[in-house]
Amino acid sequence: MLEIKSLSVNYGSRKVLDDITLEVMPGELLVVIGPNGAGKTTLIRAVSGALPLRHGSVQVNGLDLSRLSHAQRARQMAVVPQARNLPAAVTVYQSVLMGRTPYVGWLGHAGQKDHHSARAALERTSCVELIERPVGELSGGEQQRVLLARALAQETSVLLLDEPTTHLDLRHQSGLLNLVRQLATQQQLAVLMVLHDLNLASLYADRIALLVDGQLRAVGSPAQVLTEATLAQVYQVPVQVVPHPEYGSPLVLPDGRKAAGL
Repeated sequence: MLEIKSLSVNYGSRKVLDDITLEVMPGELLVVIGPNGAGKTTLIRAVSGALPLRHGSVQVNGLDLSRLSHAQRARQMAVVPQARNLPAAVTVYQSVLMGRTPYVGWLGHAGQKDHHSARAALERTSCVELIERPVGELSGGEQQRVLLARALAQETSVLLLDEPTTHLDLRHQSGLLNLVRQLATQQQLAVLMVLHDLNLASLYADRIALLVDGQLRAVGSPAQVLTEATLAQVYQVPVQVVPHPEYGSPLVLPDGRKAAGL
C-alpha cells in the first residue's frame, strides 16, 4: 500500500505541489492526469525520493520512506522513468539485472536468485529474445519494456510510472498498459502512473487523480473525474464525453467545431 500524506514540494520559493494526499491500494492502478505544468512528473519524483519534500510524508506498507536508506527504499518502490536513459552499450540482460542492485549493491555479485528474478522479469515483459542486444539498438517500445522489466526485477510492492507511453505507437501503448494492468491485478502491485492521454487513463485506471497547478482538483473513478464540465474548465477547450461503445468507460472527444465557433 502506498500512502502519500499532505505532500508539498517547492522549487526555490515557488510551490509546485501543495498538500497532496493519495492512497493506492494493492492491486489498484491510480492514474494521475492534468494539463502541462500541473506537477505530474514532480509528483512521481517526489514520491520516489528524487526530490526533497517541503512537507508531508510517503509511506509504503507503513514504512516512512524518508527514514530508509536508498537501497531500502528501492526494495519497497520501483520507478519506470519518462526518459529512456539506459546506457547504449549495455545489453538488455545487464540492464534488467541492474534492478537487483538494491539487494546486491553496485559492486556485489549477483546470485542465483538475482538471475532468476531478472529472467522472470524479462519473460513477463516479452524481452527474452532481446537479452543479448545492446540497449542502444532497441526501438523506443523495446526500451520502454526493458525499463519496465528492470523495475519488475526489483520485486517491490509499489510501481511508479511516468508517462510510459510517450513516443510509443498504438500497438506498443496497448501492449505496455495491458501488461501493467495485469501486473497490478495478478501480483497485487500498488501502481501510480502518470498519463497524458485521457482516454488511455479512462480505459485502464481504477481511479483517476486530476492535478491542476500543483493541487488535486478531483479524485475518483473515471466516470466521476472525466466529466465535460470539469475537463472543459481545466483544459480550456470544449469536449464531449460519451460512453465507450464496447467498455462503457468515458470517451473524451475534443469538440473542435464548438471551439472554432461553428
